[in-house]
Amino acid sequence: MAQREVEHTSDGRWIVVDGRRWRRQDPALPDDVAARLTSHLGRARAAVRTARREGTEDRLRAARDRVGLAKRGLGERGTPWWEQSPAERETRWTEALARLDGQAPPEPG
Repeated sequence: MAQREVEHTSDGRWIVVDGRRWRRQDPALPDDVAARLTSHLGRARAAVRTARREGTEDRLRAARDRVGLAKRGLGERGTPWWEQSPAERETRWTEALARLDGQAPPEPG
């Protein structure tokens, strides 16, 4: 799959992909936290695809909720990260990870 061209807005808060603006991941995220949240996001997106194929509404809703929680942890949804204090930002990603780990524990490896 070809890598898409990604540009950043001058204020650093947004990325632009194929002409569409998306909120950028919180740049204050520690690398290990960003990797864990991104892993949860990928696994939740895969769960959405599986639930769609199987036609299970409860599983689909739960998987979509996990996607939203991972995106909030990354700072891509909810209160914009640039409007949060450093303590609020850390609380956001710490709570998101705790909930995600409880719902879908990390894969051993």
